[in-house]
Amino acid sequence: MGFHSFESPYDWSRVDPYRRRAEQCLGGLVDLSVGSPVDPVPRSVREALAAAADDDQARGYPKTTGDGLLRRAAAEWFRRCRGVDLDALGADLVPTVGSKEAVALMASLLHLGPGDRVVQPAVSYPTYAIGTQLAGAQVTTVDDPADTDSWVDLPGVRAIWINSPGNPSGQVIDRAALAKIVRAARSIGATVLSDECYAMLDWSSPTQAGQNAPIPASPCILEPQVCGGDASGILCLYSLSKQSNMAGYRAAILAGDAHLVKAMTACRKQVGLIVPGPVQRAMRAALEDREAVVAQREVYARRLRALAHALTTYGYDAAMPQGGLYIWAQARSGDCWADMADLSRMGILASPGEFYGDGRRLRFSSTISDEQLELALARLRTAAKDPC
Repeated sequence: MGFHSFESPYDWSRVDPYRRRAEQCLGGLVDLSVGSPVDPVPRSVREALAAAADDDQARGYPKTTGDGLLRRAAAEWFRRCRGVDLDALGADLVPTVGSKEAVALMASLLHLGPGDRVVQPAVSYPTYAIGTQLAGAQVTTVDDPADTDSWVDLPGVRAIWINSPGNPSGQVIDRAALAKIVRAARSIGATVLSDECYAMLDWSSPTQAGQNAPIPASPCILEPQVCGGDASGILCLYSLSKQSNMAGYRAAILAGDAHLVKAMTACRKQVGLIVPGPVQRAMRAALEDREAVVAQREVYARRLRALAHALTTYGYDAAMPQGGLYIWAQARSGDCWADMADLSRMGILASPGEFYGDGRRLRFSSTISDEQLELALARLRTAAKDPC
């Protein structure tokens, strides 16, 4: 597995002047640009990690496939939270060292290369394109992968990336569209790669009361009505960074086509892409802690609603997303960089839409403390009253 050169739209040095300007404001910088969790990791997860770190088994090498207890917890999570019976689908799973490495290495581990084409949304997380480039394959962007006519007849299509809820857009792909994508991909022998790391942050309906009530989640590519009860040609990726604030733990799960998962796991074992044993124990706790997920959902929903309202008051066309952590707003000036300058003068830093494929928009993240959020809201309200 050799890596090819790549080009990244992520040039954060271009953001530095706006950051420096925002830092000069009274009260300092409010950073709405990065989606890195700031809230505490659930107590159950921290306790599981601490206990595992002092366990005799922590001295030995962990299993690449995940230990038996983690695998059972992950399978049960898919059944309980996503409506997916992995055994009934004949599917397999493997823990990954966060979702980013899985995304970046996906094309390489699928043995794609020159002459192969990977389709992805034009507005999307940049690592999809970087991973395709690393493998030496061709990046093909489309406005909407659910418009299968835009890619199904292109030569060399071997894989299709989808992301629901989407980063940065927050768009959720419905079951009919997911099923259409699966059918089209199978008709040409391509693999559907579904990044569902924000799945448990679906804002279409409130969480129901009751300990065993289901948590609203976006549709899963592995649901029987989507995949036809067959996981072949499908891989689904889920991260614990969002639901459980575990970005620093590097913990995610890849599930789907058993043949593909087993082949990728064999490669992962040989290059040492193995989730540490104590982290596997922590992952198990996170997957089983429903109350912590419900509580974190409430925090993000509250922050997103407040931020959307303040941005709208200031003049943005900002609405609560269908899912995820971000508000994807049209730039007031029509250019993300001009808006970056405007916001920096009031001490606020957003993420330029150009980094995600649309220079006419900005991304605002809800992964900030409540204190920082209140400061951002106050600044936006003040600026709306006195634009000079």
